[in-house]
Amino acid sequence: MAENEKNAAAAPEAAAPEAAPVKKAPKPASPGTQALRDVVSKVYAAAWEAKEAGRPVGWSSSKFPCEIAEALGLAVVYPENQAAGIGAQHDGQRMCEAAESLGYDPDICGYARISLAYSAGVETTNESRRVPMPDFVLCCNNICNCMTKWYENIARMHNIPLIMIDVPYNNEVTVSDSQVAYIRGQFDDAIRQMEKIAGTKFDEKKFEQACANANRTAKAWLKVCDYLQYKPSPMSGFDLFNHMADVVTARGKVETAEAFELLATELEEHVKNGTTTAPFPEKYRIMFEGIPCWPNLKTLFKPLKANGVNVTAVVYAPAFGFVYDGLDDMARAYCKAPNSVCIEQGVDWREGICRDNKVDGVLVHYNRSCKPWSGYMAEMQRRFTKDLGVPCAGFDGDQADPRNFNEAQYETRVQGLVEAMEENMKQKEARA
Repeated sequence: MAENEKNAAAAPEAAAPEAAPVKKAPKPASPGTQALRDVVSKVYAAAWEAKEAGRPVGWSSSKFPCEIAEALGLAVVYPENQAAGIGAQHDGQRMCEAAESLGYDPDICGYARISLAYSAGVETTNESRRVPMPDFVLCCNNICNCMTKWYENIARMHNIPLIMIDVPYNNEVTVSDSQVAYIRGQFDDAIRQMEKIAGTKFDEKKFEQACANANRTAKAWLKVCDYLQYKPSPMSGFDLFNHMADVVTARGKVETAEAFELLATELEEHVKNGTTTAPFPEKYRIMFEGIPCWPNLKTLFKPLKANGVNVTAVVYAPAFGFVYDGLDDMARAYCKAPNSVCIEQGVDWREGICRDNKVDGVLVHYNRSCKPWSGYMAEMQRRFTKDLGVPCAGFDGDQADPRNFNEAQYETRVQGLVEAMEENMKQKEARA
């Protein structure tokens, strides 16, 4: 035997190079989920195509009436969606710090800071959320008043038109006729301004089609949300958070309606078969109150999964389900955003969702980026416990800036909620 062959034969097996760890392949997306992913990609691609062709591109707040821009054929992207995507891809802190270096206070909304940094020319490392710079901005303050200053700053940076629709905070449950007339007048003014930007006249038939698409999308989206009522839920509420990009960026497009209808069909099959896409057995059901911490989604999910806690009710997702009939009703619908309604209506909405979706507890996100939403959450928690008899737990966090989230605190609060729900169940069983 040759010398080198002897050495090879004598070499111990341990000397062999270690194999690289095998990565588990992700499960393929369902047809409905894939269709929804494609919708968002097309919105971003259409904006770049418009910019390259010399057509105007707008940046819009998520609850500005998208139907107007859709009817005029204007390409529009949504800074809130962009900021959430940047945060989810762990580039939010760097962008927030860049905005702070420009003089923006760290106490303002993380979405705003990310967007203002990007608007000022700070590039994001998340290539999928890069958008062309705006030629006009569309703002509606039914979300919060921070939107107004945020979009005013973008307009000043680029010396471009700002089209603003003011939706007053409503202290009553109903929307008055005078409030509708006030908002309708602003719709008419916005149409005139956007006609000049688009270089074309407003087409009533195209507008009616955009409204029909938006209503169809909203109804399909709300139907998807309603499937969380079943036991076991055919999916996790975290899936709704992932699908929100579509209802934000493309409500007025028929492709979005078709994709949500396809997803609803898939969920119906899960209900019929008693199956679920949730990756763990459902032991407890909770409402997640508020906007999720996009940079920390995995961290949010981990202790819930470990304790069999499924999110079966959310407020943030169905808030984009605008259903209406005609322009007056459309004005009323756009008044019904979570931050523009009185506390009584806010409580009724949430308690209705909790009852319908059969929750055992409530997990409240005290969001540093959304003070209008978080400000009355302590009172909300008190009412949930009193009216529904379910335990609540709150944690501090942020929708975009990871510096405001503490993992240890969150895990402790989840564990406390689980223990309280378990004790609640034991007491119910003892009384039965």
